Amino acid sequence: MARFVVQEHHASHLHWDFRLEKEGVLKSWAVPKGIPGETAVKRLAIQVEDHRLDYIDFEGTIPEGMYGAGTVTIWDKGTYKIESESEKRIVFELKGKRLKGNYSLVHLKDKQWLLIKL
Repeated sequence: MARFVVQEHHASHLHWDFRLEKEGVLKSWAVPKGIPGETAVKRLAIQVEDHRLDYIDFEGTIPEGMYGAGTVTIWDKGTYKIESESEKRIVFELKGKRLKGNYSLVHLKDKQWLLIKL
């Protein structure tokens, strides 16, 4: 099973970084309002650049003047399994300490996705 992490990121604006281990990198989305915990809740997720796999354990402070400056803490982590995948939609099961169950990422346009708890 592949790994996932959610990092709480106190940068210029508080958001949560949702990352899935896939194809040798961490596919990453910034989720401004946090990861949905209730069924059918939809949250905007902005796809950002892939991160290196070793970033899955990162906690600390990114210095001022650098991209993403601010404090990063691990909010949740665990494993996930893809149930189905297409260009427009990824359905997966999360097994973390806080996040458990099925979720979907639905591509809207450009870098905009919806993260939905199923």
